[in-house]
Amino acid sequence: MEWKEYELGKLLSYEQPTAYIVESTDYSDAYNIPVLTAGKSFILGYTNETTRIFDQLPVIIFDDFTTATQYVNFKFKVKSSAMKILHINTDLVLPKYIYYRMQIIQFDHSTHKRYWIQQYSKIKIPVPSLPEQEHIVAHIEELFSELDKAVETLRTTKQQLTVYRQAVAKDAYEGKFTYGFESRCEYFPLAKLGKLARGKSKHRPRNDPLLFENGAYPFVQTGEIKAAKKFITKSEKFYNEVGLAQSQLWPVGTLCITIAANIAETAFLGIPACFPDSVVGFTPSEKVLPEYVRYFIESQKLRLWAYAPATAQKNINLKTLENLLIPYCSLPEQKKIIAAIESRLSVCDSIEQTVDAALQQADALRQSILKEAFERRL
Repeated sequence: MEWKEYELGKLLSYEQPTAYIVESTDYSDAYNIPVLTAGKSFILGYTNETTRIFDQLPVIIFDDFTTATQYVNFKFKVKSSAMKILHINTDLVLPKYIYYRMQIIQFDHSTHKRYWIQQYSKIKIPVPSLPEQEHIVAHIEELFSELDKAVETLRTTKQQLTVYRQAVAKDAYEGKFTYGFESRCEYFPLAKLGKLARGKSKHRPRNDPLLFENGAYPFVQTGEIKAAKKFITKSEKFYNEVGLAQSQLWPVGTLCITIAANIAETAFLGIPACFPDSVVGFTPSEKVLPEYVRYFIESQKLRLWAYAPATAQKNINLKTLENLLIPYCSLPEQKKIIAAIESRLSVCDSIEQTVDAALQQADALRQSILKEAFERRL
C-alpha cells in the first residue's frame, strides 16, 4: 500500500499548556506528579499539587522555541507556556510512529520565536497504513532495547567514575597522599578564604521572554555547571539589558558552586556570565588557590547533600558553604595536593572521554536506526 503525505497539523492537534502550569517550583522526589519540559532534562521535579493535572494520554509535548519533543504516557504538569501539548489523530497515525518520525525532522530553529502554528505544523511526512506503522515501530523498539542496554552500562561506568573522583579528593584532604598533612594545616571556614555570594535573578517568572529577547549576556544555570568539565565557555540562554539589570555579571575565573537541585557541582567561568540564586560565586583571596577550593568542594559533595532537607527540593543555603571548614595550608602544599589529585584523575579523565565518545556514537546510532526505518530499509 502506498504511503501518503500529511502535514503534521493534520496528524497532531495542539493544546496550550497554560491550564497545567505548576504554581510552585518547590519540587521533591517525595511527591507524585512530574513537572515536565520538552527539552533534554524532561522531568524537572515532582509536585504535590493535585489540581489541573494533564491526563489525556498519550501525547507529545513540543518546545515551541527549540522544536524539541518528548513522548508522554503518564499524568503531568508543566513548568511554562513555552510548549505545545500535541494530541495524536489515532485514526491516521500511531502515537509512537509519529513521535519517532519527528525525531529525524531537520529544522532550523536558530531564531528565537514560536514555530508550531506558522511553520512546524505545516511540515509534511510520509505515513503508511496502520499495520505497517506497527511493524516499523516494533522493529525500532527492538533495536532500541539492545542499544539502551549498552547505554545503561556506559552510564553506570560514568557514575562509578564520579564516585571515584569524590573518593580521590576526599583522600587528598584527609592527608592520605601527603605525609604529615594534618599537622601542617589549620581549619578555617570557607568564608575566611574568599568572598561567597549568591547569584541574582530577581524577576518573576524567571523564564520571561522579556529578559532574553536579543540577549547578549550569558545566563548560566545549574545544569550547565554540572555538565562542564572544568570551565564554562558557553550557555544556552542570554540576558538582554533588562535581564542584566535584575541580575549580576560575574567575571571570568569565578568559581561557581551549585546549591539547589544539583548540589556542590563546580566549574569556573571561562566567560563573563550571570547566574541565578541557585548558584554561589566564590572569589578566592590570595591565600588560597582556586583549584584547591574546587577539589575540596568535590570531596565534600556527599556531606553537603546530607545538609539538604529531605522533604523539599534538594538545596543548601549560603551559610552552609560559608561555615564549611576547609583544611588550610601553605600555597606550596596546596600545589602538591592539587598535583596528587590530578595525577590520579588523569586516567579517570581518559576513561570518561572514551565513555562520552561511546555515548555520542549511541546517539548517532539511534538516529541511524530511525532514518533507516523510515526509508523502508528495516
